Amino acid sequence: MNMEFGDTNEAAQLNSGLSDLELRILDFERQWFRYSGAKESSIRELFDLTPPRYYEVLNALIDREAALLAQPMLIKRLRRLRDARRAFGRSPRALQVIPNSKTLGLLEREYLP
Repeated sequence: MNMEFGDTNEAAQLNSGLSDLELRILDFERQWFRYSGAKESSIRELFDLTPPRYYEVLNALIDREAALLAQPMLIKRLRRLRDARRAFGRSPRALQVIPNSKTLGLLEREYLP
């Protein structure tokens, strides 16, 4: 499928040091909620990647300085979300963090003793 995002072009690619695929992934992460259907099906359709492979690429991408320079607010948000998921996975007595569609943020619930 032909995917066109506003600022994904050769000039942006040269200026950022990111590949076309990486720029498209960042643009998708910035606006994936605009696509109909589940995010996983959009990933398969737009990138021809399995969701696990997509998230491997994304995880490596958000650690790159070039990505931070290209999309600072997005990368900082994605890093915070990843860090929260990792912290929760290491701490069984931590607060539960669940996605909340109403706030599109994180909702904390008390944990069971």
